[in-house]
Amino acid sequence: MSFDRKAARSVARGFLAAALVIVGFAVAGAPVRAASFQPLEIVTKNGVQVFSVEMATTDEEKQTGLMYRKELADGKGMLFDFNPEQEVSMWMKNTYVSLDMIFIRADGRILRIAENTEPLSTKIISSKGPARAVLEVVAGTAQKYGIRPGDHVGHPLFGSK
Repeated sequence: MSFDRKAARSVARGFLAAALVIVGFAVAGAPVRAASFQPLEIVTKNGVQVFSVEMATTDEEKQTGLMYRKELADGKGMLFDFNPEQEVSMWMKNTYVSLDMIFIRADGRILRIAENTEPLSTKIISSKGPARAVLEVVAGTAQKYGIRPGDHVGHPLFGSK
């Protein structure tokens, strides 16, 4: 039995091409991840709470948000920039983790908190007033840290920290 190097290389190239196609499809179907993490502080009556947040600034990042993720660690979140300040509507479609949605005005003050949102729901969750941004954190965070409307958010988006 003889070994044909040319045929072996041809088969190897075929396997490599197929693997690259499969990887390409897997990457194309993967959820969009925001590009950068930044620190964010919320000043409450109980003290300062620090979070590490992904920034959702592009249309694609804002549309995808935290969809398809199976977990979100305490102290982590996603900050959506909706500049200019406007009425904002969110939903939980394709979002498996219950969230607290913190609607923030342009001056960095918390306008409203939608706590313990329902996973996978298409029910509209409104800011109920003009908001510059929305911070999404794992459900129970607002209650755990005593975060309330009127508390101040420190982040460059709001001209601070």
